[in-house]
Amino acid sequence: MTSTILPNANKSITPCIDKKPEHMLVNDLNESITPCIDKEPERIPVNGLQVIKRNGKPVSYDPNKIRVAISKAFLAVEGGQAATSSRIHERVTQLTGQITQILQGRLPQGGTLPIETIQDQVELVLMRAEAHQVARAYVLYREERRKMREHTASQPDIQLQITLSDGSKRPLNMEQLSKLIIETCHGLTELNPGLILQETLRNLYDGMPLAEIDKALIMSARSLVEQDPNYTYATARFLLRTLYAEALSFLGIERKIGSDTLHDLYRHYFQHYLEQGIALELLDPELKTYDIQKLTAALLPQRDEQFTYLGLQTLYDRYFLHANEIRFELPQAFFMRVAMGLAIKETNKEERAIEFYKLLSSFDYMASTPTLFNSGTLRPQLSSCFLTTVADDLDQIYSAIKDNALLSKFAGGLGNDWTSVRAMGARIKGTNGKSLGVVPFLNVANASAVAVNQGGKRKGAVCAYLETWHLDVEEFLELRKNTGDDRRRTHDMNTANWVPDLFMKRVMQEEDWTLFSPDETPDLHDLYGLAFEERYAAYEAKAARGEIKNFKKLSAINLWRKMLSLLFETGHPWITFKDPCNLRSPQQHVGIIHSSNLCTEITLNTSVDEIAVCNLGSINLPQHLNDAGELDQNKLRATIRTAIRMLDNVIDINYYTVPQARRSNLKHRPIGLGLMGFQDALYQLRVPYASEKAIAFADYSMEMISYYAIEASSDLAKERGSYESFPGSLWSQGILPIDSITRLQETRGEWFNQNQTSTLDWAPLRQKVMQNGMRNSNCMAIAPTATISNICGVSQSIEPTYQNIFVKSNMSGEFTVINPYLIKDLKSLGLWDAVMLNDIKYYDGSLQKIDRIPDTLKQLYATAFEVPVHWLVEAGSRRQKWIDQSQSLNLYMAEPSGKKLDELYKLIWLKGLKTSYYLRTLGATHMEKATLERGHLNAVQSLAEPLSGPSCSILDPDCESCQ
Repeated sequence: MTSTILPNANKSITPCIDKKPEHMLVNDLNESITPCIDKEPERIPVNGLQVIKRNGKPVSYDPNKIRVAISKAFLAVEGGQAATSSRIHERVTQLTGQITQILQGRLPQGGTLPIETIQDQVELVLMRAEAHQVARAYVLYREERRKMREHTASQPDIQLQITLSDGSKRPLNMEQLSKLIIETCHGLTELNPGLILQETLRNLYDGMPLAEIDKALIMSARSLVEQDPNYTYATARFLLRTLYAEALSFLGIERKIGSDTLHDLYRHYFQHYLEQGIALELLDPELKTYDIQKLTAALLPQRDEQFTYLGLQTLYDRYFLHANEIRFELPQAFFMRVAMGLAIKETNKEERAIEFYKLLSSFDYMASTPTLFNSGTLRPQLSSCFLTTVADDLDQIYSAIKDNALLSKFAGGLGNDWTSVRAMGARIKGTNGKSLGVVPFLNVANASAVAVNQGGKRKGAVCAYLETWHLDVEEFLELRKNTGDDRRRTHDMNTANWVPDLFMKRVMQEEDWTLFSPDETPDLHDLYGLAFEERYAAYEAKAARGEIKNFKKLSAINLWRKMLSLLFETGHPWITFKDPCNLRSPQQHVGIIHSSNLCTEITLNTSVDEIAVCNLGSINLPQHLNDAGELDQNKLRATIRTAIRMLDNVIDINYYTVPQARRSNLKHRPIGLGLMGFQDALYQLRVPYASEKAIAFADYSMEMISYYAIEASSDLAKERGSYESFPGSLWSQGILPIDSITRLQETRGEWFNQNQTSTLDWAPLRQKVMQNGMRNSNCMAIAPTATISNICGVSQSIEPTYQNIFVKSNMSGEFTVINPYLIKDLKSLGLWDAVMLNDIKYYDGSLQKIDRIPDTLKQLYATAFEVPVHWLVEAGSRRQKWIDQSQSLNLYMAEPSGKKLDELYKLIWLKGLKTSYYLRTLGATHMEKATLERGHLNAVQSLAEPLSGPSCSILDPDCESCQ
């Protein structure tokens, strides 16, 4: 497909599409990106005025060029809505008329004026009209053009030939290329279009296909991201141009120059997009039942400008609809398609679809990856997580592996409870043989996860859970080792310990522990708390009397040490806690939580008959801070109410691949509302992660989210009815998540230390819940958001900053990630230069050893391995008291040791956390640092010149399976 110059959605200009796009960058086409400020600009009569251009040639004075320039400045200040504002239109026309009258007054009989004189007059009129911000934008634009002219003048005379799609060649129009780059960068502060041009020219060659020029622009702009984070937005705009070209060409849409604004183009495109998607059997024909005109009128094309390059490239590679490897889904159509799919069963579905669309496209909230993948399609599998229990029966074991494959096919992340499967050496009654244990079946499940890779969109992913009393637990701990019998290894599957409180008490008291086979102790699987402790002690007594043969007694501390040792060595199994998950579960009256999910944030009941399902989405926390640096409660409440409704709709719309999942989801209706961008919010608040203020913010923000989520679900229950199993739940008794802590505290006794303070008035909400009921058995869970946070351009989930500059690797490639808040602060202090960049890269994104940086910034921008891990645990503990499920809590330790790991995981247990996720250590993190020219570290180099030296590359193995 031929690449074209298409609308590069930015705040300053909305260019148009030519009917013959392949001619855009060749010399025989003039004014190929004439801005479409208005379809038919008014003509202002001018008597005999001529303008002397910079090349000395006279041209007739055209007031519409003044009008366009002023319009660009207004767009830069007031955003895309200025293009259709009658108020702005009238003011621009008035100002243009004033300038023309002044110029005519100078030369009433006609004559010539230098171009600079006219531009000076534009500035003066804008200032006199008190349009100071607009005048500033105009001045900045003039400066950008001046720099580009100087840069172009310094370049050698390049006469490159461009090859068109028909094989013919034409000269590259350098002026047009320069103009395109300037327009793309306009409105993005502190960027140097000349650098992009310089880098682009390095990548061009004679006879280059026209389609490759857009790629050269993208690659050139992305190479500059480390110099200034704003280059990521310029790169995204270049990518948008290719995206528009690809989609419109596929749909056969053509537009003449000057005919449409980007908004008009989207409206025309959307109808074709839906028809083509349905014809290709990619979209649900039910989408045609919407009032399409009403929906297209609500599209907000200017929101295409929000994307970072990483965010847009991620959508392009993995989310947008495509046919024959051609993406024909544009960003705002994508969000509207998702919204339409989620509103399809609403009574007032157009209004709800627009409400959902506005929330998603604003980035205030983002649905999980399966919802984004499949909403509005023929197979709307929108749920993120599935939890299963595997029975101790050969037929059931392979049925569970089949269920894994079906669930994974449509982008579900899996958590399997294997504790019921008998251990090695247990008797098999049917054959009078002995079992080989659970491990061989885990190897089969591992192979299945590799084979079914979620439709090629992302890797299939599953996590196996085993309780700590299972006789095969020691071999389970070694599943991820690189040595030993490969038939008893699972190199691709995650594993997690499901740890009862009694084991932790034995560890703390340095007592013995006994391992059993579940065929001889079947009820331990379904017991927790004091009931488990009593029954476990009874089985130990039976073993001591010789009534149980297949068991093993060992030191609890030795097993604990082996758990921590393998966790450090292989990253698995993760450590999760059975009792707090069950004791605080609102659904303990109807079942048992036997495991968590793939990313350890979902805690729902499972059985052979019920596969737990959870539907996820995340609030973009920094989007809800107001100018005063406080959480905007009204906005947060509004976001949560819409988000809860969207999540609840998923349950009824969902395509269920197995009946056990449908049965469970419709009966209990669990959802998981989480958050992302916690670190961004701290940056905006100027609060270091390692501080009491950060802990207080984690506490207060989660309390507010919990309050409004429970309120929204209760209000939805009043409208739609409570979930089926509500009677008898903790909710029905007026026991909210914050209240359930006392149950855990009573069971733990001295082994518990969790803050239980609150700031909001919860009494009215308890009454509302008991009166109205709850629409959802569970409302909250904090997922990793590894992918959707990339889309929104914020830090993932509740994570501290990984590094201040690093290269992120995922399925879309490698992307330079640089901390924009840090760069802004360094610029304000006059510290951002090439030396500083090289220093930060040399120290792997850390600031601590760079003397020039103030201590306040070192504290604020401390990276994940520099934040003492107990701060992460305390923040997690504060959140956990408000959450009815759990949270994906990664742990970072720069210099791990056995003692530190022992203290860390005991602290997690004591602080009432339900689960933990990855343990990340510097020793286990792959880091690749390129050689830097150390001689340059002693001399300051201006960022106006290209920097040498690649950035550090860090393998970032973030889980992308939930979100």
